[in-house]
Amino acid sequence: MSEIVEKTERFVTELLSEKLDPRFLYHNLRHTQRVVKSTKELLNFYDLSDEENEWLLLASWLHDIGYVEGTENHEESSAKMAASFLKENGYSASGTKQVSNLILATKMSHEPENLLEEIIRDADISHFAQKSYWETADYLRDELKELGIADYSSKEWREKNIQMFRTKHKFYTDYAKDNWEKGKEKNLNQLLKEKKTEKTIAKKEALKAKYKSDSPDRSIQTLYRVTQSNHLKLSDIADTKANILLSVNAIIISLVLANLLTKLDNPSNTYLIYPTLILILFSITSMILSVLATRPNITSGKFTKEDVEQKRVNLLFFGNFHKMKLEEYEWAMSELTKDKDYVYSSLTKDLYFLGLVLNKKYKILRITYNIFMLGMIVSVLAFGIAFRFFGPDRIPF
Repeated sequence: MSEIVEKTERFVTELLSEKLDPRFLYHNLRHTQRVVKSTKELLNFYDLSDEENEWLLLASWLHDIGYVEGTENHEESSAKMAASFLKENGYSASGTKQVSNLILATKMSHEPENLLEEIIRDADISHFAQKSYWETADYLRDELKELGIADYSSKEWREKNIQMFRTKHKFYTDYAKDNWEKGKEKNLNQLLKEKKTEKTIAKKEALKAKYKSDSPDRSIQTLYRVTQSNHLKLSDIADTKANILLSVNAIIISLVLANLLTKLDNPSNTYLIYPTLILILFSITSMILSVLATRPNITSGKFTKEDVEQKRVNLLFFGNFHKMKLEEYEWAMSELTKDKDYVYSSLTKDLYFLGLVLNKKYKILRITYNIFMLGMIVSVLAFGIAFRFFGPDRIPF
């Protein structure tokens, strides 16, 4: 490395570290070092003279120092500051002019006129082909926002980058085309993939919003769901209560048959006949009513196309279709799902008839419990009277 390049590196490092506005998150010393590295990679491939290599390295180090004076016409500012620095360090006037021209060639609107300008242009935007592209692109976006130049949304920034990749940027040197183009295409494909993914998500959200607007409010859905759940729980409770009565009365009858009936053929126990019959009668009545409360009631299990078309049948209750063929039921369900009003009408009917069944169950259960309670009272009184007035130890008047 020549002495002037070393001096330039020290000068630029100190200048950008101490005088550059910290809001320059992209156009800073790190960017300059990346451009210098890419320039050296290109110089290793091309067989240029030592003088040309030096011009390119000097231009790479000095091409963005104008940012210490602001963003306006920074290339011109950089060229002017570079010329002043090189003149102070005794660099030749022709070499200074070459370096200044290379700095001005980094403008995006400039079309390179020779290999040296192609090299500096490719090196300046080499990050398009690197894995670090995503990080540097974010830094540039944040820099524009911090400086108050532009505030892009993620979508806008992606579109701007895609446009840059496709229409505004290209590599000029053969080396960059052969070695960096693939990396650039990979980054572009990732941008396009993210754009496609965002569109897919947007379509899904739009579809979800459409169906949400077509469907009833969540409160209505919750109403149907909670009400049906409560109906089923109440039905389970009723069945449990009926089963308890069945079990208790079955035990009572078993005890009576095992312990009392075998003794009634004895003449001395005839006073127990009526109390025993009363107990058995009430227990059997309670059992019959318990069975009636839990006994399923199956309907015809068939419906016609006319029933479906006129919305007379509730397709949500198995008792209305258990005898139908699968094809007929599938057709009926497809007709049901086409009509939102029919769906909620069916749900309403389902809740209504569940309520009727519950009403029937609980009415029978109430009667059953009353009979059971009355039977226990009457039976105990009957046994008490029998023992008191007709038993072997009865007290004579």
